[in-house]
Amino acid sequence: MRFIVCAFLALFLSVGGASAQLLAQGQSAASEETPAASVDDLIRLLENDTTRNELIERLRAAGGTEGAPEAEAQAAEGTADPTIARQIAEYTRDIAEGVSTTIGAVVELGSDVGAIFSSPTRDFGAITQTATSVAILAVALFASYFFLRALATQGQKSISNRVAGRGWVPRIMGIVGAAVIDVVAVAAAWAIGYAISLYFFTGPGRMGINQTLLLNAFLAVEMTKVVARAIFEPHGPALRPLPMNDTTAAYWYFWAARIIGLLGYSFMFFAPILADMVSPTAAQALRVLAMLTAVVIGILIVLQNKAAVRNAMTWRANNGRHDALSKSLAFLGAYWHMIAIAYLVAILVVWLANPAEALPYMLGATIQSIAAVVVGVIVISFISRFIHVGVRLPDDLKQRLPLLEARLHAFVPRVMEVVRTVTLIGVAIAIAQAWGLIDFLGWVASEGGQRVTGSVISALIILLVGFLIYLAMSSWVEYRLNPNFGTVPTAREKTLLSLFRNAFTIALAVFIVMLALAQIGINIAPLLAGAGVLGLAIGFGAQKFVQDIITGIFIQLENIMNEGDVVSVGATSGVVERLTIRSVSIRSLDGTLHLIPFSSVDMVSNSMKGFSYHVAEIGVAYDSDISEVKTAMQEAFDNLMETDAKTAILEPLEIHGVTLFGDSAINVRARIKTLPGSQWGIGRQFNEFIKAAFERRGIEIPFPQVTYHVGVDGQADALLTSKTRKRRKNKAGKIIDQPSIEKPEEADTPDAASRS
Repeated sequence: MRFIVCAFLALFLSVGGASAQLLAQGQSAASEETPAASVDDLIRLLENDTTRNELIERLRAAGGTEGAPEAEAQAAEGTADPTIARQIAEYTRDIAEGVSTTIGAVVELGSDVGAIFSSPTRDFGAITQTATSVAILAVALFASYFFLRALATQGQKSISNRVAGRGWVPRIMGIVGAAVIDVVAVAAAWAIGYAISLYFFTGPGRMGINQTLLLNAFLAVEMTKVVARAIFEPHGPALRPLPMNDTTAAYWYFWAARIIGLLGYSFMFFAPILADMVSPTAAQALRVLAMLTAVVIGILIVLQNKAAVRNAMTWRANNGRHDALSKSLAFLGAYWHMIAIAYLVAILVVWLANPAEALPYMLGATIQSIAAVVVGVIVISFISRFIHVGVRLPDDLKQRLPLLEARLHAFVPRVMEVVRTVTLIGVAIAIAQAWGLIDFLGWVASEGGQRVTGSVISALIILLVGFLIYLAMSSWVEYRLNPNFGTVPTAREKTLLSLFRNAFTIALAVFIVMLALAQIGINIAPLLAGAGVLGLAIGFGAQKFVQDIITGIFIQLENIMNEGDVVSVGATSGVVERLTIRSVSIRSLDGTLHLIPFSSVDMVSNSMKGFSYHVAEIGVAYDSDISEVKTAMQEAFDNLMETDAKTAILEPLEIHGVTLFGDSAINVRARIKTLPGSQWGIGRQFNEFIKAAFERRGIEIPFPQVTYHVGVDGQADALLTSKTRKRRKNKAGKIIDQPSIEKPEEADTPDAASRS
């Protein structure tokens, strides 16, 4: 069905230009025949002295001044350029006259046939003998052909079964083999018919013209059917080059074979015989009847497949594709049946107007259009398959350049979409060229056409080269940032290479676009001047933008932060994910991404420059032994050094001692020097070891306590301390705390107890 859909795309052109050209050819042919007869009559008049003298006298009488203005006006009218309305009127008149002539010939067919049968000179015996010999030849010819076709069908089915499920090469070989078998069957039947005609009818080595007409018509029609069978292959699914089921293939081959047989045998066999044995009018009537029947069959086929073809043409658009191909197919799918019917009717009308020239011309233009559509479908199908399959790079190259394949997958579909659009335009130009609507080849051969095409090709080459340069630069940066190959890039290198890639991409895009515009003939000097003025205006109007860029440049020069660093920019802290010349993107601890322009940055705090420290501020109780606390902290550090974290620790533990006397605790400070970015993980592990060491040594880590005072008549008559702790030891000897309530002696009185 897709092939048929694409074939019908060739049937949407207007036939006005073609019909005009054909009618003009018929009119010129008629005008060429008329002067030839007039010249012969004029020669006979001039050879006779009497008639020559009479002609001279008539010319003298008609050469007065009265007819001169009218003759000049008629000559001026004939030489003046006709308007479009006049041309349309002339074309319409010629079509009407041609159709009227053909219909008149068909109407006169009855009287001609009656005159033939009533003619006493007509030799009906010879007619009967000729008809009998042709009928015998036809029976022998088609009987031998049907027998050979049955053998060929069996051979094609055998080939189809053998190549079923195999690759393209066996299938192509099978298609060629099946076509050869089909051609051999037709040629063998044709040779048998020729042998019968030569040796069994008119004598050895001689054959009649009617037998020759039948054999030639058989060869042309059946060879055309061979092509149709090779396309639809109703008996061998594995040999079918088009994706369609058996029912669809049988349907289209059935109607194609009927139309080919109807037109072929009518025009090449029956019409010439009727013209010879009956009259040219009878032959023309048969041709008209055959053409009318073929057009009616074509219209019925179009109406039967209106919905199926529309669904096939709108499938891409219904599945969410909105490219140029999908929109074009969807538009044509809504009106394709009307266009096809109009095309068939136009073929009939134009053929009736000019039977000698119209049909060959329109069939040739139609075949060229279908060929252009088929080539376009093949190209577009290949492009679509390439887009769907995608680009597959070798594993080694993917390891070195992991983003290259994704970049190609993102860019190739856009390029293929442009190529597909160009292919559609090329198909449309080829169809217009076939119908004579434009002379694209002549324009390309001209000086202006060569200049335009050369400029377009040069611009496309520049764009392609620019893309290759961008691809090479991006691949190099990607390879340089890949830690699995070469030297491991530093954070500074990552930042600078990312900035370089962005700046280079912008500069390359501007440069390539300017060169491409210059190639197609656009003066880029005003564009450059306008860009300078626009940049100056932006500089004055977008001061914050300029401030962003200038501050960003100095931040990069001072190398205060890079991608991957943990920084604090103003009130925002997090990991630097992206750094441009204008802004920084920071991912905070809760996952929020913050975009901060450099113009709003007053201070940058980087926690990952050179080295880092984990500062441990440990609070202990006032009654704790400080020496014991320091020993416990050193013990925790020694336990930490026995883990994998020791690779990130640069120096031994620094114990600073007591740094603060707090409300409920004494702070003891220690510091661990680590690699940049490791301080948080090492600090968490160190805290775990501190907690375990303090528990083993009975060192208390205090926490705030709350005291409640109960008053009596505004006087403090009782003191109730909640959640105060009595320290005692359990059976294991571990010190635990137990809450208690301390009351003064006044609280034992009944009044005090009731008040409390």
